[in-house]
Amino acid sequence: MKIEIYDTTLRDGSQGCSVDFSPEDKLTVLHTLDRLGVSYIEVGMMTDRTSAAFCEKIAGERLQTAVPVIFGQTCRPGEACRDNAALRAMAECSLSAVTIYGKSWLYQVNEVLHTTAEENLRMIWETVRFLKSAGKQVFFDAEHFFDGYSDNAEYAMRVVETAFTAGADRVILCDTNGGMLPDTIGLVVNAVTCQYGIGKVGIHCHNDLGMAVAGSVSAVLSGASQVQGTISGFGERCGNANLNTLIPVLQLKLGFDCIGQRLKELTSCARSINETANRAFNENEPFVGGYAFTHKAGTHIDGVTKAPRSFEHMDPAAVGNRRNIVISSLSGRAALADKMRSYLPPEDLTKDSPRLLELAKILKERESLGFDYEDAAASLSLLIEEVLNQRKRYFELLHFKVMVENSAVHTPEAWAAAEAMSAIATIKIAVGSREELTAGEGNGPVNAMDEALRRALVRFYPQISQMRLTDYKVRVLTSGATASVVRVLIESTDGVEIWRTVGVSPDIITASWQALRDSVEYMLSRHRD
Repeated sequence: MKIEIYDTTLRDGSQGCSVDFSPEDKLTVLHTLDRLGVSYIEVGMMTDRTSAAFCEKIAGERLQTAVPVIFGQTCRPGEACRDNAALRAMAECSLSAVTIYGKSWLYQVNEVLHTTAEENLRMIWETVRFLKSAGKQVFFDAEHFFDGYSDNAEYAMRVVETAFTAGADRVILCDTNGGMLPDTIGLVVNAVTCQYGIGKVGIHCHNDLGMAVAGSVSAVLSGASQVQGTISGFGERCGNANLNTLIPVLQLKLGFDCIGQRLKELTSCARSINETANRAFNENEPFVGGYAFTHKAGTHIDGVTKAPRSFEHMDPAAVGNRRNIVISSLSGRAALADKMRSYLPPEDLTKDSPRLLELAKILKERESLGFDYEDAAASLSLLIEEVLNQRKRYFELLHFKVMVENSAVHTPEAWAAAEAMSAIATIKIAVGSREELTAGEGNGPVNAMDEALRRALVRFYPQISQMRLTDYKVRVLTSGATASVVRVLIESTDGVEIWRTVGVSPDIITASWQALRDSVEYMLSRHRD
């Protein structure tokens, strides 16, 4: 059975705190979702001339599979549809599909709209008819449907009946408050589909109980044929149903057809959209997170290497993800051998291989100094290449200097109002026989050092312009005030992949340089072709 995936990241998702898309970002997300193979993409809400103009721009974009949808509300109490500017714009726009929301909870009809039950039904019927007459595919979002059904099931069902009678192609049952348990959602959806048939009803869940995905699954099992949600669960309050989890659950675990073979694009698309939204990706996300198939315990590593199904519920490649083995001096030789498998032929990878024993020894020495490779897989990869004499040195550092200046501030208020710490870094590198001396300015020494290094390298390696730092963490390892040893962890991205590197030193600048150097070298090694 085909389940329509209706993505509302660009509309409902953008209502989440810290989520904001520019017009250019929206086009990027639009094409990313189209590549993923979703059925519908809600591109925004029709409010004014700006949104109308954006609709026309969207209509001109070439999409492979997805149908763009514009979102709006019913006419107001006592108002005719032709007198509503937003509805006229929706009817006249070039997009073929629209979604209209209206009240299905009598409490809100009375207390929010301040109108009568019959007038609300009139608003729904006339709005759907108005847009159907304009030749649109019309979805009706029955807002607060489950709360309305709990209070007055008869009226909630009259809302559904009115929308269908007016010609709605789908009625979407919305758990707008996000407060319904999955079993309740399943029972109510079943009651609606029993009356109106399979293939007519959709589900839209919010995550205020942390159960939006479970509620959506329950609805599908009860007959819903369309599920609405957002990438990474973006949305107001606690967010919406997370499509990164919902799609593979429906397709891989329950056998529904959601996006077909494009499921393998899920991880890269999810990361790309988070990158466009300028949000740190949640590595603990099921299916697509960097930790979703990461193994640390020795027995787990041993088991998953011998028989993947022993500690993995599915093949990570099915969603475009991959297995990750966390390595430390306590991981055991089997784990080290698994990590080295892509560097050496199988016959050279016994538990007593000299190079494997050397790697184990170096790891133990590095960890005694404070290095930790559990969350710095990129640095570990470079270390393995170094042990095997396979590490390519893309550049040599000849000299660097960092200067920091800041205005004198004496109170927390003055510090908060002051501009960010200004720093200037100069770096001299050599690439083969050629040398480059460059300066960079930034907010703090690490930012300045990063700017200077990338400016120096971009002449030799243009692909370095794709890279940027996304996170920087410092941990003090030994007590001793200003003489403490620190560990620096840097997270970087090229817009597609995220990687982490580590550095350790009593000097924070030196530790930062180690992690920064590894980050750049890892990126270049990934693009060496």
